[in-house]
Amino acid sequence: MFFKRLVWLILLFILLIGLAAAAVWRHYQQFLQTPLSLPADGLVLVVERGVTLKRLAHDLAERAVLDQPDYFYWYGRQRRQAHLIQAGEYAVPVDTTPSQLFDLLVSGETIKYTLTLVEGWNFRQVMAAIRADPVLRQTLEGLGNAQIMQRLGYADQHPEGRFFPDTYHFPRGATDIQLLQRAYQRMQKIVAEIWPERAPDIAVKTPEEALILASIVEKETGKPEERTQIAGVFTRRLKMSMKLQTDPTVIYGMGERYDGNIRRRDLREDTPYNTYVHKGLPPTPICMPGRDAIYAAVHPAAGDTLYFVAKGDGAHQFSATLREHNRAVRRYQLKR
Repeated sequence: MFFKRLVWLILLFILLIGLAAAAVWRHYQQFLQTPLSLPADGLVLVVERGVTLKRLAHDLAERAVLDQPDYFYWYGRQRRQAHLIQAGEYAVPVDTTPSQLFDLLVSGETIKYTLTLVEGWNFRQVMAAIRADPVLRQTLEGLGNAQIMQRLGYADQHPEGRFFPDTYHFPRGATDIQLLQRAYQRMQKIVAEIWPERAPDIAVKTPEEALILASIVEKETGKPEERTQIAGVFTRRLKMSMKLQTDPTVIYGMGERYDGNIRRRDLREDTPYNTYVHKGLPPTPICMPGRDAIYAAVHPAAGDTLYFVAKGDGAHQFSATLREHNRAVRRYQLKR
């Protein structure tokens, strides 16, 4: 009799344990599918580097986002992915469930910010834009150009023209160095793609010279369709050992002294970049050229033009002789 009663007690105990476990399981499943307690416009969640899933779950509970932090932790352990959550800044939309939140944290799909480096900018402008960005983590403050290039691992290179102008996407916490590395590698890739397809018998002999010429084309071009024509003019001048006589190189040589005007004395100043004084290309690029300018530099338009003058609407008048050019200058610049 005692044995039967003991058996029934054990069975009853097992039944109660099973019912309790089933209730907990139903509650657990309900938790996973019930939307989090989020503001009406969602939540921006910052996951710090090195935080554990258990710590994160309890932080969310303290913020009243989760009501069962242990369930959230168990879910990660059940999936064997608790160690895979990634640091970053996440946009958590309203109606997100705990299981969806976990998927988001494992995916690493963080909020992306953007910074645009504009075609034709010089390195000073690039660094001003990077330093003004409120999201990028600044690690290069107070460093000069040579020190920056050293930190990037290119100590033997001048920074001008090395960074491809484009819109770059990055998460919060990304550094200025990381963005510059991406822009540098992108420029290397673009030049490596275009240089092997260069036209025969061009004036530039190396990818570096192509980049320098492209930077001049970029600064001289008001209309994209004129890029190859302008490259053609400079290519013919280089082949004929004529001075390029291009104002953007003079301006670059003036640096921060440039106030918007080029005076006669500026055209005579002996800077390494003054192509009114020196023949050939300047020693480095003068800006960041885009893909089209790089392409134009190694695919110059054929023809006999050696001069061009701005017409005032962004376009240029091209001339083959100095007499034609002087006539165009009187018409478009002197309004005679």
